Amino acid sequence: NTEIMNAGPEVPDEENVRASEVTPLHVNTSSSRKQDNLPTQKLNNLPNTVLISKSQSPSSTIDSNVSYGSATDFPSNLPASADASSSSGYNDIMESPGNRSSATTPNMSNLSSIVYNRKIDIHNEEGEEKLQRRIPKHRLSNNNGGSRSESNMHTLPSIPDIPSPISPPRPLDETPSLPNGRNDRSPRSFPRNSGVKTSFTICVLVFGLILCICTLLQYFILGSPASLPFGKNDNSNAGGDEFSGGINGHFSGRNPGSLFDELGRYVIDNYDAVPTFSDFLPGVAGIYGKPIWSFYVNRGQGIASFGVKSKDYPIMEFQSANNAYQSTALLGFRTFYKGHRGGGTPFLIEPFDPSRTKYEQLNAPLQKDGGDDTPPHSAEWESAPTRTMYIGSNEMQIREVDHVHRIETNVTYFTLSEEDFGALVRKTTITNTDKEKALHLSILDGLARMQPVGGKLNGLLKSIGRTLEGWMGVYAADGKTMPFYRLSTEPADTAAVVIEEAGHYCLSFMEHQENELLPIIYDTTKVFGGDTMLLRPMGLYGKSVKDIIDGPQYGSSKTSSAFAAVDDVTIYPGQSITLLSFYGRADRITDVPVFSRRINQLGFPQYKLARARELVAQITSGVETVTSNELFDKHVQQMYLDNSLRGGIPVLLGEIDDRSRSESADDDDRIKVYHLFSRVHGDLERDYNNFVLEPTYFSQGPGNFRDVAQNRRNDVVINPRIGSFNVKLFLSFLQADGYNPLSVEAVVFTIEDKAQCERISTTVVGHADGHRAQREALALILCDGPFRPGQLMSMIEEQNIILLTSPSELIDDVAATAEISPMAVTKDGFWADHWTYYIDLVNSFLQIYPEKEESLLYDQMLPYFFSPRIVRPRAEKYVLSTSFDGFGHHVRQLDPSYESPSRVKKMKQFINNSSGWFEIKANYQHDVAGNVFKSTPIAKLFLLATLKFSTRDPYGMGIEYEGGKPGWNDAMNGLVGMVGSGLPETYELKVLLNYIQKVNDKYQRPVTVPKELASLIGNISDALDLLEMSDYAKSLKNATNTPTLTSTVPSDLFQYWDSVATAREYYREVTNVFSGKTHEFSSTSVAKIIERWIEQVNMGIERAMILGNHGYNKADMKSGITPTYFSFNITKWELTGKKNPDGHPFVRAKKIAVGEFPLFLEGVVRMMKTIDKDEVQSVYEKVKASGLRDKGLGMYTLSSSLVGQSYDMGRMMAFSPGWLENQSVWMHMSYKYYLELIRKGLYTEFFDEMKSGMLPFINDETYGRSLLECSSFIASSAFVDPSMRGKGFLARLSGSTAEFLSMWVLMMIGPNPFFMNNETGLVEMQLVPALPSWLFREDPSAGRNEKFVVQYKLFTSINVVYYISESRDLFGVRPMRYEIGLRDGSRIKVDGPTIPSDLATNIRRVVFIDFIHAWY
Repeated sequence: NTEIMNAGPEVPDEENVRASEVTPLHVNTSSSRKQDNLPTQKLNNLPNTVLISKSQSPSSTIDSNVSYGSATDFPSNLPASADASSSSGYNDIMESPGNRSSATTPNMSNLSSIVYNRKIDIHNEEGEEKLQRRIPKHRLSNNNGGSRSESNMHTLPSIPDIPSPISPPRPLDETPSLPNGRNDRSPRSFPRNSGVKTSFTICVLVFGLILCICTLLQYFILGSPASLPFGKNDNSNAGGDEFSGGINGHFSGRNPGSLFDELGRYVIDNYDAVPTFSDFLPGVAGIYGKPIWSFYVNRGQGIASFGVKSKDYPIMEFQSANNAYQSTALLGFRTFYKGHRGGGTPFLIEPFDPSRTKYEQLNAPLQKDGGDDTPPHSAEWESAPTRTMYIGSNEMQIREVDHVHRIETNVTYFTLSEEDFGALVRKTTITNTDKEKALHLSILDGLARMQPVGGKLNGLLKSIGRTLEGWMGVYAADGKTMPFYRLSTEPADTAAVVIEEAGHYCLSFMEHQENELLPIIYDTTKVFGGDTMLLRPMGLYGKSVKDIIDGPQYGSSKTSSAFAAVDDVTIYPGQSITLLSFYGRADRITDVPVFSRRINQLGFPQYKLARARELVAQITSGVETVTSNELFDKHVQQMYLDNSLRGGIPVLLGEIDDRSRSESADDDDRIKVYHLFSRVHGDLERDYNNFVLEPTYFSQGPGNFRDVAQNRRNDVVINPRIGSFNVKLFLSFLQADGYNPLSVEAVVFTIEDKAQCERISTTVVGHADGHRAQREALALILCDGPFRPGQLMSMIEEQNIILLTSPSELIDDVAATAEISPMAVTKDGFWADHWTYYIDLVNSFLQIYPEKEESLLYDQMLPYFFSPRIVRPRAEKYVLSTSFDGFGHHVRQLDPSYESPSRVKKMKQFINNSSGWFEIKANYQHDVAGNVFKSTPIAKLFLLATLKFSTRDPYGMGIEYEGGKPGWNDAMNGLVGMVGSGLPETYELKVLLNYIQKVNDKYQRPVTVPKELASLIGNISDALDLLEMSDYAKSLKNATNTPTLTSTVPSDLFQYWDSVATAREYYREVTNVFSGKTHEFSSTSVAKIIERWIEQVNMGIERAMILGNHGYNKADMKSGITPTYFSFNITKWELTGKKNPDGHPFVRAKKIAVGEFPLFLEGVVRMMKTIDKDEVQSVYEKVKASGLRDKGLGMYTLSSSLVGQSYDMGRMMAFSPGWLENQSVWMHMSYKYYLELIRKGLYTEFFDEMKSGMLPFINDETYGRSLLECSSFIASSAFVDPSMRGKGFLARLSGSTAEFLSMWVLMMIGPNPFFMNNETGLVEMQLVPALPSWLFREDPSAGRNEKFVVQYKLFTSINVVYYISESRDLFGVRPMRYEIGLRDGSRIKVDGPTIPSDLATNIRRVVFIDFIHAWY
């Protein structure tokens, strides 16, 4: 035991845990083997902290009687200990699921005839329709699985230091080591039979006996342990000890002049009296952890809802924000104190009681004519408690100081990390702030309404909540301390009855009394009595807490509670007690005692809180920035975190040797890129989205194509080693029809070679005959279809397969061997803008790897995604229906896409006979020979350009919204029905065509495309020939002035549109399967085609500018600002003779007229991508003077006034002006606008706009929530209620994070850090930032040339420092010289503005470089 105690890693005081001192998650993904060829360095001020990595997996063995006395020696991921003396019948499940203790090796005879399920999650609109692959039963032999030796334990690697940018670089001459001299940093490689000398053991036992005697004497002299004064909490302690005082003790609030407290958390005073907002904990439980989702509001005790996987599986019922603001204080967490001071007047109070909120109105005078203006409620104001909220990156704390009763209450929430079970942890600390009298309390602390497990309950709770209570029950895992909440069966009226075995649990104990669980009061009526509104604890009026504990409780057929109960405790002056409660889900009731033994180990909650903080710090440290503005620096990290939660954090799997640890995924095909922690941005305010956080290791959830593509834009810039992964992934989703699936899933792994499956299973399970059944089981899992890393680990747990290697070694070996395949799901309709993000991904890749452009575009082969849905031809979606007034008729475009039976039939050819589900190749386009058809990326881009060029509207201006969905502005949903189009997509088409033209001219290589596409290109060319010979074209050539355009589309343009659309429809009809034949276009042919198309696109844009805008603001109509959207009214038609399912006749268009709309910012933003700096300057001045500028806020709105527009255009017209998409400040589009300013070199304008229109520089009180977190929209000055103007709504996980990171890259790194030297043909590097003088920190003690500095992390780990000698703007200036530090301690000086090729490529490989200093 002594050796085990010494082996535990130290956990530093959290004041010393800075983001600059921890390793970024997506750099530290090396395996557990020592990297002999890579230098390492000791961590700054963090000597033995276990950092996150792939190799940090759950433990497998530990002595059951070991306790950990403090946070400083508590190791990560200790398993639930097995109590050998237990007689409760849990001997077969002493180890935690997945953390199998060698002390209780499972008997293989009990595991025969196990059926396991492989689940590849395919998520539909409701959240998670499962495509479950069933694997046939097999039998495990009746052999003991054996135990694990110490040499096979999971260990962590020595992790290279990432020095703080604050500190000067240090020589890399040390290898970090643990206190026992080992350098493996393993938290649980503890020898079980350590050979401790008998005499030493006897000494330890004698010492323990003496401690026990002292404790008994203390008990009889001073009273029960509950009344002992644990910890020292002096009222004068502003910061306090980390776990005794710091987060739970007496905070002085924010630092002077700062919005942050001592731990860097955002502070909101009187949080429950300011306007409402919602937020969430990030749900990051580590690579080897199982996350819990949780949302909170600034009302009551914060937490408004939490649960597992999705809102369909709540522990506390999911509520929309408007309901959560009202109900959280009553239905959420509650605390009740019943007590007295030294026999004085007894009291019953509730901290955070909403009736005692300190509203400003209580202190407002009641004006009287000539009378007293004393506030009538001033006494209530003075007696109201002071409340504060502290918002951390992975925690939330609330604090109440009750001046009347002299009690301070601190509650901290965080999610449990790096365990094989998930939990929301609640830490309640109660402090007696009286200087003289002791405080005697009875306490109830917990959740007022605890939901059971019983399938998808969210909808049922809201629709049949009372009936559903009939299934509810509370079962006891162990007496009164382990309630288990579940339904008896799943509530479905079906022939197959599903008995519910899983349940929710609540475990609670008092700090320093970990071995004594607190009783849980689950019978709501015992607490609230007859008060069914749960306003007051009427049960405590007539009974004591002890009476309730000792009395009977009933949990059947009603919704229960989960209150931890303390019947009697004495808190001496200045002292505190802390209650720790864990709320989560268990698969079986027998798991709960196992969890209990795990969390009860001394120091466990404190260590897990430190790890929760470190986990997020490790993620955000990758973009650590140090400027003169602390708020900006923290905002950068918050935006990076939120961007990562929507797009995912890339980690590299398959690093099995030194080469793979230093190469990119492009250079070593064993390396696989896998994204973690992603999810759809659903929350209390975005209640329309169904988020998913998979409760597995390597947790991730699906995301919408647009969201994921945008938020991964800077992946390769932040982490160059992922290479071209995202470019190839998203181009693989491109379909033959030019569209893509909606929902992007995590990639899946497959291994086809059975010999490799057997090799891996033998390596990780062992050669022994007794392991044969487990080897076969693992080999079958690996070779019988697709899987993800988290699902693989879950199946290993379910099969009770014992690994002789660490899980990280298994995952790396599997990844290096396996192939990866993209996964996605098509849903209703195709979005018109999704394709516009391909070039962004390509450009980001070329910022880092400019020399690999040709190889990427011409030497790779990618498949086409195959969707069961297809766009209908016009004759099957142009529908004649009655107009709104009921007297006329109009033609609308309805149900534009459908699921094609013929395509479904094709996919069914690829059903796996053993599983009954689709194989991966069912998702890919095939040829007639049954082969997956592939093309080069340049061919796919050429196909995309062809399809989009052929989809231009009848006037040749915008791209038609023909697939059922609009473009980026999804609130224009009605525009689809109006046969609408978008000019933003036309500008993006111009960008695409220009890029194809550039690379075609550059590389002069042919492009091979499907024969069907070549035919379509030929048809387009024929139609253009006719158009160019038409009367309309001749009139343009002869015109001397700008042509006059009418709303009616000229007949020649109409004929061109009709013929091209017909050709496009035929192309789609014949490409259910490609013929397999191809056509090669020479580079000369491609150049002629693209040049002709660009000319036509430019002509269409000119027509759009002539037609212009139409709206409420007359000045905007003549502003010269580009329009954005158009509608097309079919004024003449003919019936086809067919009707849709609703009985409306289909028509063919014969004549069409165009309709215009007011100004929208999107058109401006997309246009700016196609024009030069001078033109952008002109556009900027026009926009600033237009109705798009909110002069009151100094920001830009999504649209100008929409007054007078038709409701047909979409839901944005249903909203009040200034709210949601109707003329609000939609921050994503505003940030796109700001990004284009800095991209085009308008630096002065950009930084002027930043100070008024961007976070974190706006007024915090006006914004109404944390300035670190970007909202989706801000209520503009157009909103009717002045008090709401400037406030942010729908916070976090928006596309604005991607735009902000792109701005950060341009500000800190520059537009093209790597470029090709035209003379040498080699890649070189340069750092050309764009930084204003006011962001430089002044260092008075520095030398003359280093007086002003800015620092940041490059590629997540390289410290970059910029020096200037005087305060000035640094806009697009190249440095005079560099100094580059290597990790072996050497330094290289480079004179001049560029870094030569050899050094540049090593910087790009990251692992060898420590720092870069640049002087300007």
